[in-house]
Amino acid sequence: MSEESWGFAAPPFRPDEALQRLRRELREMGLLEREGRFERRGVQIARLEIAADALRAEVVRRPSRSSPEWSARTLNSGADVRDFAADLKRKLAQWSDTDD
Repeated sequence: MSEESWGFAAPPFRPDEALQRLRRELREMGLLEREGRFERRGVQIARLEIAADALRAEVVRRPSRSSPEWSARTLNSGADVRDFAADLKRKLAQWSDTDD
């Protein structure tokens, strides 16, 4: 059966609440927050901002001190936020392995 047949709807997406939750998760991953940017060892890794009714999240393709290339995503739901956090956690683990 579909969700509509039970009368349940997903809660409305609140970008301000999602931003706070995601900021907390990124800090738990070991990233340091500075002015909306998240860094590891002085290298920018991610940027977050509220854009209309969504979150705009950017992540570097590869960590670089000089000129990082950014990959942007728009997060419109709680599932998008969870996927973004899981993907970033996986990338951080890969980058840590190549740094060692």
